[in-house]
Amino acid sequence: MNLSMLAATDNLSPGIIIGGGLLFAMAVLAVAISKWLVVGNPSEMLIISGKRQKDGLGYRTLIGGRTFVIPLLEKVSRVSLRNMQVQLEVSAQAGGGTMMPVAINGVANVKVSSDPGERANAIERFLDQPSLELQRVARETLEGGVRAVIGKMTPEEIVEDRDKFVETVMHEVNDDFSKLGLLIDSVNIQNVKDDQQYLESIARKASAEVRSMARKAEASRASEADIKEAEASAAARTAKAIRDAEAKTAEAASRQKAEEARLHADKAIAEANNELRIRKAELAKNAAIKETEQQEAVAKSEEARLHATDVQAALANRDVALAKAEGDAASVLEEGKARAAAIECIGEAIQKHPDALRVMLIELMPSVVSEVAKSVNNIALGQVTVIDSGNGNGIAGAALGRAKAMSETLATLETILGVDFRDLTKTIATGMTKPKGRDHAPDATLASRS
Repeated sequence: MNLSMLAATDNLSPGIIIGGGLLFAMAVLAVAISKWLVVGNPSEMLIISGKRQKDGLGYRTLIGGRTFVIPLLEKVSRVSLRNMQVQLEVSAQAGGGTMMPVAINGVANVKVSSDPGERANAIERFLDQPSLELQRVARETLEGGVRAVIGKMTPEEIVEDRDKFVETVMHEVNDDFSKLGLLIDSVNIQNVKDDQQYLESIARKASAEVRSMARKAEASRASEADIKEAEASAAARTAKAIRDAEAKTAEAASRQKAEEARLHADKAIAEANNELRIRKAELAKNAAIKETEQQEAVAKSEEARLHATDVQAALANRDVALAKAEGDAASVLEEGKARAAAIECIGEAIQKHPDALRVMLIELMPSVVSEVAKSVNNIALGQVTVIDSGNGNGIAGAALGRAKAMSETLATLETILGVDFRDLTKTIATGMTKPKGRDHAPDATLASRS
């Protein structure tokens, strides 16, 4: 048998031997790694002790993840971070001066703290200890805190405000739990009672108040529901009114737009008609201007023709008037020449016969006196009222006024002509009184003429 095995061994190839060796080495390595590599869960804390760390501690912690440990030199311990329920049954006397014994039943959830500053306390106190020990310590610490809080609160406060009671308990034991490395997640008070049924009466009163408050709340909710329903109805009516108003506004706006469009169209038509009228007026004006220009041209030609005729007639009249004027001038010139010759002859006769001037003046005297009398008669005195005292002097004065005016006129003529009418009158009178003869024929002639 041994010979056959040796023979089979001799028949094995070197490759198979090497492969078998590698497999064995890998198996050994896997076993070693499984011993050296430690994997931690998130719900537990690993404590690797046996090697001093940089912070001076002889252990290191790991929550979740993996790490290598040195066999024989390091040891791995595990502490659960899960919640643990701790039952609470506490009896104590309530405070507030009542000194009434109160029994409280409840439950609390506690766990090992994962805070780096507190978990060292839990490691020092509860490492490798059973969970029951941890629960016992936590329960006793909580019960001590509950007793202390009961002694500070009245039974009414405990019953009516349990949240405040729980908050006070957690605040009371917070420092103790930190020293233990523990953490309180929650505290639930399940029952509060006393032997004298005082709390029951408070509970009934509270229950009645709760029911009353519930009824009030129900009534309030019903009232609020009615109010909300009324508000909803009012809101619906308001919304409907708003929609109707918006619809009316939109309709009015559409009507306004239609009216504006119609007015715009009417305006455009009116403007077009106005432009047409203006164009027609311009055309009529242009036609009238052309007709006027034509008429003015015809008038101007007629005026030119008439002007030419008038010019010819005027020239003919001018020639006639010129000829007549020349004839009149010649007649006046001849008459003037004749008068000048007559005056010259009269002057020569007067120089030769001085008495001839007197004869001429005597001949002119009647006409001069007549003209002087006319000038006096032409004096308009208006309505003159002569007031006479009865002796006739007023009327005589008025008559003498005309004679005075005639005398002044004759004096003026004497000044102008240089002839003394008094001397002339005397001469004429003297000549008229002389006897008639040949030598005094002229005086007789003057007397007869006068």
